[in-house]
Amino acid sequence: MPELQDIAIAAPPVAPLAPAEPQLPSLVGMTRARLADALRAIEVPEREIRMRVAQIWHWIYFHGARDFAQMLNVGKPLRAKLIEHYSLARPQVVAEQVSSDGTRKWLIRMHPVDVKDKGAEIECVYIPESDRGTLCVSSQVGCTLTCTFCHTGTQKLVRNLSAEEIVLQVVVARDMLGDFPGQTPPTNGLIPSGEGVRAVSNIVFMGMGEPLYNFDNVTDAISVLSDGEGLSLSKRRITVSTSGVVPQIAALGEATGTALAISLHAVRDDLRNTLVPLNKKYPIKDLLDACRNYPGLSNARRITFEYVMLKGVNDTPADAIALVRLLKGIPAKINLIPFNPWPGTKYECSDWETIERFSDIVFKAGYASPVRTPRGRDILAACGQLKSETEKLRARARMMEAED
Repeated sequence: MPELQDIAIAAPPVAPLAPAEPQLPSLVGMTRARLADALRAIEVPEREIRMRVAQIWHWIYFHGARDFAQMLNVGKPLRAKLIEHYSLARPQVVAEQVSSDGTRKWLIRMHPVDVKDKGAEIECVYIPESDRGTLCVSSQVGCTLTCTFCHTGTQKLVRNLSAEEIVLQVVVARDMLGDFPGQTPPTNGLIPSGEGVRAVSNIVFMGMGEPLYNFDNVTDAISVLSDGEGLSLSKRRITVSTSGVVPQIAALGEATGTALAISLHAVRDDLRNTLVPLNKKYPIKDLLDACRNYPGLSNARRITFEYVMLKGVNDTPADAIALVRLLKGIPAKINLIPFNPWPGTKYECSDWETIERFSDIVFKAGYASPVRTPRGRDILAACGQLKSETEKLRARARMMEAED
């Protein structure tokens, strides 16, 4: 495994979190239905709604427009109304961290949802390869689950993210990476490039939160991300990861047609009850039955089972053999994840020889078993390491206020 190098950190000064000034609602992130309602609210004639939605949609999601003045095929009177009542604002990027391996982590402060809200803060992570770029998005502020090996699980759930807030993570990432037409990509770090190559080509719902506990907003966001007239991300390149919310798994496949990933991590209920406490409600048998019935499942559309390698906990050859037996009959890929340490954890990563032996057993049984290269460990951006910096930032803000 490569040694970690120094990291580059860009962290703008954190302003005191005073009550937010009223601002115009942003159209960015809205579904087509929400955008249509926004136009009705400013008295756009019903006969024009569909056409105007299509025009504005293309400007927002294809061109990444930041100013209504760019929308030259929208008449001046309507542009004037849009300027008066709405904005194309993005949330604030509070901090950006760039890992030695090119991984980027952004701390994003969302727009306040009401007068008491100071703006939810979440993290999303960008993982570049030479031919693709994967964006790991969050679906909740904090997490309702308490998986013992996961840093995010140590933060209590604050609230669900709206569909707009999920989509905005992708828009912000494309802005930061120069991924909209006419934009210039940053010069530091690896950014995929070349004819037909997009900086953000894949989306994984593997950030903060349990996506299937925010089902409606996640599925609405996916409808925006995969719309062919805008962001146009292939559903085959969108993966939703769940810790095992069994009743919603089939519904996810029917509603979205996206790829599915399961955070499994154990082959016995007694151990999984500890690692993933949700297992007490939905045990392994029920979870795997739901996987076998996932809509569209085939050898061409396999389910990814994520398995974090914990030293002395779940990494024996017997565990590998049991894993293969459990997944019999399910078109699957087994993604072995070296445990990513975080401050205060009681777990350690399995030795590399142990991981390779585990992988060999799974591979010889006929399953693809890639070992995920740890990315962004040095900036706590790797799998299981995300935890919002909200409390730390607010503490700093209070200190600044006290000094004033």
